[in-house]
Amino acid sequence: MRTMPKNPAKFAVPTERQRVRKLARARRGSFPQLALGIGDDAALLRVPAGHEVAVTTDFSLEGVHFRRDWHSAESAGHRCLARGLSDLAAMGADPVAAFLSLAVPRELAGAWTDNFFSGLLALARRYKVPLAGGDLTRNPKTVLADIVLVGSVPRGQALLRSCARAGDFLYVTGSIGGAAAELAAIAKKKSGSSGAKKSSSRHPHLFPKPRIAAGIALRQLRSRIACLDISDGLSLDLARLCEASSAKLSVAAEIDEASLPIADGATLAEALTGGDDYELLFTAPPRTRIPAKLGGIAITRIGRITLRKHNQPQLTLISPSGKRITLKARGWESFT
Repeated sequence: MRTMPKNPAKFAVPTERQRVRKLARARRGSFPQLALGIGDDAALLRVPAGHEVAVTTDFSLEGVHFRRDWHSAESAGHRCLARGLSDLAAMGADPVAAFLSLAVPRELAGAWTDNFFSGLLALARRYKVPLAGGDLTRNPKTVLADIVLVGSVPRGQALLRSCARAGDFLYVTGSIGGAAAELAAIAKKKSGSSGAKKSSSRHPHLFPKPRIAAGIALRQLRSRIACLDISDGLSLDLARLCEASSAKLSVAAEIDEASLPIADGATLAEALTGGDDYELLFTAPPRTRIPAKLGGIAITRIGRITLRKHNQPQLTLISPSGKRITLKARGWESFT
């Protein structure tokens, strides 16, 4: 049974119909991939002939993925969309459309929700991806957001995790550890909003940058490239890549510590296990020429893929002195 507040005027917020109309008006520009957007029971999308559809979904849950006392509403909205865009980047896919299901407490249905959409739509405009639909509802206590991203990729050209082979080189885009370092600083101050309401390269955690252009450039190399995004930590995500590529012959990975592009202010531990960097981690055969930059983002070779022998660790860190250290796969895992 639905209950009404004692003083309805205190909660003067947009109705669902008003919010939907506002979002429909906010969709400026022409999107040839969107035949029909917000306003009907379903969206209609156009995918180029000869392309496959890539679909990904990600939760952003208050208290798990963000905190209102640490993250501005703009940051929460930005991060919500960035998570899905990063998944498309890792597949080498072009974004087609986004769908958002959002549930908020009644007292947040006004300005906070406006600012959440402001952060999300600013990133959507940057990557030319329309918000094509979704759902809005009320949740009693916390914010729940589920983003769905649809992308397209030429048939048979999607980047997969499963094609790394022994002898391949290991690469990463950008720098790593910056998101974990910023989160640690926010936790120490017990406040993350401190003016960080707009995207900036100085805020890799609050406003991460999905590597769509780099992913598409990797796909266009037309080489045997294994790829995934660093969302849960370099060591954990690298272990996943090795596992996915071990169907026929088990593979392992070696990382050269001295080669790691650690972000300013970050520690080695934050670079290896921190997560939320949303950089691309990928492999390529030695014969494949990898440019110094892809999509305008610096590329660093950080190690190699090896054949995993009996009793050999899956991940090895090679120190600057040449010492071989077993590296455990650690990072963000929801149930541990």
